Amino acid sequence: MTNQRQLQVWGDPIAHSRSPQLHAAAYRVLGLDWQYGRRQVSTATFGAELASLDSSWLGLSLTMPLKEVAYAAAAERDRAAELTGAVNTLLLGEVRRGFNTDVGGIVDAFTQAGVSSLPRVRILGAGATASSALVSAGMLGATHAQVVARRPEAARTLVDIGTALGMTVDIHGFADAPGVVDATIATVPSGTVLDADVTQHLASAGGVLFEAAYAPWPSALAAGWGSGTVISGLEMLLYQAVRQIRIFHHGDPERPFPDEDVMVAEMRSALMGD
Repeated sequence: MTNQRQLQVWGDPIAHSRSPQLHAAAYRVLGLDWQYGRRQVSTATFGAELASLDSSWLGLSLTMPLKEVAYAAAAERDRAAELTGAVNTLLLGEVRRGFNTDVGGIVDAFTQAGVSSLPRVRILGAGATASSALVSAGMLGATHAQVVARRPEAARTLVDIGTALGMTVDIHGFADAPGVVDATIATVPSGTVLDADVTQHLASAGGVLFEAAYAPWPSALAAGWGSGTVISGLEMLLYQAVRQIRIFHHGDPERPFPDEDVMVAEMRSALMGD
């Protein structure tokens, strides 16, 4: 593999993306002279932009709203991508390979926080991130998931994903989520503020909170979670990028680099220093 390769993160909007800092930090540690930038690309222009790339391009990171069109553009996909219908990483070449590293990123965020098993989980929201959260929960051993959504009809696809994973999925409104769970995974849009009584209800039996939103921080939900453990979405951002870099380097998101902890520490420093 040659060292002079090009990579980018694409999305719309994209100026806020922290991926360039994360990847640049990792490439320094690995001694790779790779160029990683950002480009504003819409779903309407994605096909033409992708077709314009030459052989110097190694891969792409995809953020909203491109994960579904990237899925369609991939000739091969990993299981996480197939289950969620979303690709956030494209490895370019003669055969385009698509991956969803958000799933593994959530798993790694929980694991690094000391949570290795989640029999019961509650997911707030029913969008694309909720699909990744559900698959992540399945990888952490969940057999039952509650999906809490403002519009129950939006959560129907999550029931199908749960069936494919051998999980039962129940759908509830924000004010009536029953029972005690081991973790709550919040995938509602950044800036969402729930009524105080709803937050208290969810936090009282919600276990560990994983809050996918990280700007502003703490989110209203995280601030209202009390003394329970809270995991920031920055952890998912970090670890999904680690898996992307493994893919770009050697094609396998599950195979760590030697002394990878050094790379992760440098990436974390770059992320927190931004």
